[in-house]
Amino acid sequence: MSNRAIKYTAGEIGRYRIVEDFLPSPDALVAREDNVKVTIGLSRRSVEFFKRAAKQRRIPYQRMIRARNAKCGNMEGDDKHGGPGRHLLL
Repeated sequence: MSNRAIKYTAGEIGRYRIVEDFLPSPDALVAREDNVKVTIGLSRRSVEFFKRAAKQRRIPYQRMIRARNAKCGNMEGDDKHGGPGRHLLL
């Protein structure tokens, strides 16, 4: 790839029109959550699974673990005693 600057020619560029900015602000696109750092112990087998799966998808394996944890957290239900359900699937 060359580092040469792009040279534009003088002249008409054709018909154009300016459109109003219709995209939402970056804050509105992704809802930020208040994160807390924790240390967990996972089996080597679990970590290797996430690393393999993440490599296939070209994303960090930590992101996959967070996504899986978030999905499990969204599955919370109440048990017969009124407490949170147990849904940890790693």
